[in-house]
Amino acid sequence: MQGMVPITYLFVPATHTARIAKAFAAGAHAVIADLEDAVDAAGKQAARRQLSDWLAVAPVGQAPWVRINAVGTQWFADDLSLLREHGAALAGVMLSKTQSYADLQAVSGCVDGGLPLMALIESARGLLALADVCRHPQLVRLAFGSADLARDLGCEDAVDVLAPARAQLVLHSAAAGLLSPVDGVTFALDDPSRAQADAAQAARCGFGAKLCVHPAQLQPVLRGFSPTEAQCRWAESILAVAASGSGAQRLGGEMVDRPVIARAQAIIERRNAIGA
Repeated sequence: MQGMVPITYLFVPATHTARIAKAFAAGAHAVIADLEDAVDAAGKQAARRQLSDWLAVAPVGQAPWVRINAVGTQWFADDLSLLREHGAALAGVMLSKTQSYADLQAVSGCVDGGLPLMALIESARGLLALADVCRHPQLVRLAFGSADLARDLGCEDAVDVLAPARAQLVLHSAAAGLLSPVDGVTFALDDPSRAQADAAQAARCGFGAKLCVHPAQLQPVLRGFSPTEAQCRWAESILAVAASGSGAQRLGGEMVDRPVIARAQAIIERRNAIGA
């Protein structure tokens, strides 16, 4: 979506490139052609070839992101070749299992002028290296790989259990001036209320977007990130007070100063962006 920071990122297996246009048509703000988890080892080469053929004739205005295999895997070098050949047709690159600045640097030089990078954090090493990762100049956003991180830590993939890890992504993103991070996948495909609840929880914690694995999750996720009516009424009242004077003021027993006004503005901006 031009002019809007993406809130929904929809994965499409690179083995099914016909779904890329369908994903955009379904309303995904961004589409990620997946060369990693969605493709088994035996199918990597065929998937890369299929994606290469699609990118060679990609429709205008439908540039996807691509998730490539991790540094050190046997498929990484061939994935870089794809970026060199078709970088101009891509919106950006998501690097699986990012664990260092050097990992991102291994990707960043493949395309003249560079490509936006998204670091998928899904290991203990990646989590501990966030300060290093966030230094990279082409990094625009962090994404949270909750399932793989839970497996690495030997814990349950649950919101409360992984809350400290999520907080680290939010903290480092803000400190580095990145876009607010992208929350991980909700694997319950037949329960839109679960996707909406997970998105709402992510928004409360400071995330700005979510990874999706099915078009049916797009609208529930948007609803989850949408401010509630009560939040919008509060924000409108704060902005009305702010417009009537200067400096710190009082509204219904609440101090209204610049941080409060900025929070109110952010709520209204998100409501308007999602509504558009």
